[in-house]
Amino acid sequence: MDVSSQTVPSLANRSLQKPTSTLLGKWELALTWYLNAHVTGTTPEDGPATEFLQPGERQQNQRGRTGARGGDGALGKLPGRTRGSAGAPSRGREAPAAIGRREPGGGSAEARRRPAAQQPPPEPFPPPPAGYPFPPYGGSYQPSQGSDDDWDDDWDDSSTVADEPGALGSSYPDYEAAGGGASGRYRLSTRSEPSLGPRGAGHPPGHPHPPGGGGAAKSSATVSRNLNRFSTFVKSGGEAFVLGEASGFVKDGDKLCVVLGPRGPEWQENPYPFQCSIEDPTKQTKFKGMKSYIAYKLVPSHTGQQVHRRYKHFDWLYGRLAEKFPVISVPHLPEKQATGRFEEDFISKRRKGLAWWMDHMCSHPVLAQCDAFQHFLTCPSTDEKAWKQGKRKAEKDEMVGANFFLTISVPTGPGASLDLQEVESQVDGFKAFTKKMDESALQLNHTANEFARKQVTGFKKEYQKVGHSFKCLSQAFELDQQAFSAGLNQAIAFTAEAYDAIGDLFADQPRQDLDPVMDLLALYQGHLANFPDIIHVQKGALTKVKESKRHVEEGKMELQKAEGIQERCNIISFATLAEINHFHKIRVRDFKSQMQHFLQQQILFFQKVTQKLEEALHKYDSV
Repeated sequence: MDVSSQTVPSLANRSLQKPTSTLLGKWELALTWYLNAHVTGTTPEDGPATEFLQPGERQQNQRGRTGARGGDGALGKLPGRTRGSAGAPSRGREAPAAIGRREPGGGSAEARRRPAAQQPPPEPFPPPPAGYPFPPYGGSYQPSQGSDDDWDDDWDDSSTVADEPGALGSSYPDYEAAGGGASGRYRLSTRSEPSLGPRGAGHPPGHPHPPGGGGAAKSSATVSRNLNRFSTFVKSGGEAFVLGEASGFVKDGDKLCVVLGPRGPEWQENPYPFQCSIEDPTKQTKFKGMKSYIAYKLVPSHTGQQVHRRYKHFDWLYGRLAEKFPVISVPHLPEKQATGRFEEDFISKRRKGLAWWMDHMCSHPVLAQCDAFQHFLTCPSTDEKAWKQGKRKAEKDEMVGANFFLTISVPTGPGASLDLQEVESQVDGFKAFTKKMDESALQLNHTANEFARKQVTGFKKEYQKVGHSFKCLSQAFELDQQAFSAGLNQAIAFTAEAYDAIGDLFADQPRQDLDPVMDLLALYQGHLANFPDIIHVQKGALTKVKESKRHVEEGKMELQKAEGIQERCNIISFATLAEINHFHKIRVRDFKSQMQHFLQQQILFFQKVTQKLEEALHKYDSV
């Protein structure tokens, strides 16, 4: 067989018969396509790729084909082209389609016999389009338009978490953000415009540098991204929003309004406030009794219709709200428990914790009006289809992450802007407050828990020990058969019973006063655990503003771009301060009510103890 007569098309057809999953087969297809498009100067319908080789090169090509048939062959031996050339296409799926249009053994024998000196010189590489960051694959290549099919395609692996701005150009259009009080334009893509290279790539011919002289420095400077891509500021979408990379169309019903109140920014109050009670936890079964669970009856005041929800429904709702609202403290649910889930004490304690949780949910102006929460409260327990539809709708909510901040509407006009230094000072003060409150709450919770344990075990035991001692004394006095001592014996025996009853009162008292305090502390410990992340988002936004101001002072950034960053930072600051004010407002309400309840229960407790002692005292009047 004449190896020299073997053409590139026949090599491509032989490659197509091999499994394309092998590495050699993929490189063979890719390099063949590249040679057809750029090196040989032929199209898929032209002659063989070897027709422009010099005699010495053709001989080397023949040796490559003979020694490595089925591998890279001559394609890997061409001078100036090695494996991994920059011109190789990144998506191998396009190569088979292009090669398949060629006829096997294309080209004539006369062309193959033509002397090398008469061969026309190879065409130079076609220049890349202006602004395109990669060498083109060929004249027929069309850039992707970013369709949904391309986005979901397995071959499209260019969109990864590791992508950084400036690496790729963006052909996505800008849209004006609707609602939310956010002015400026937010990009549909999270990638920023590529910065200009040192050679002024992408500018018209004859302009090695962009017009305007110093304008290039301003347009090329960008606010840096956080190196830690797992930080709360990044994962919450705060960074993307501050840098102007979020856009969306916000419906009027999705707007979250912040207003200026007497204490500063506040969430706009819910025009239709309501409450919801959690009662009658009952054990239910399914799968013919194979699985048991506890269902709680919920009765919202604004509907009056009762629904039943399991703990897993509460858990699902908490997950959706925590993901959707990065600058709102969603109260934590009572902790899960693997064993003893059907014990009466555990069920009662969980119901009380869920009642506190529900109270905070209904009291929050934003959370109370959330669609997912309303679906949770109003969807009939027996309508499984409606529940799943509402669940899917909540899980497909687009106003999450960076888009959530677009829904926030803040005050505008004179006197409505925030002083960033004052905001930073307030946030730092609140950070110190939450740290001290957390330490105090832990200490109080430990003290209350220890005191309750002593009341249930130690105090009860001690009082009953005293009562037992009095009873022993009474039994000893009964050995005296004198009639005048009978009244004394009965009074001492009654005193013993009084102390025994007082011991039982001590054991039952923590349920009335200390347990509610600890339940409240547990709820607020969840809030205090949320605020470090909320503060981190606001701090991250302030850092971007400071960086943009520094770029403006150095002449590296346009003032308009820096003002946009500051304006979006103001939105986050308004929301953060509104949430802080709501926390303080609800904290004063809760602790006032709980301390009043605690002291009232303490007074009632000691009144019961006093009553027992007074009853025992009166027994001695008739002795």
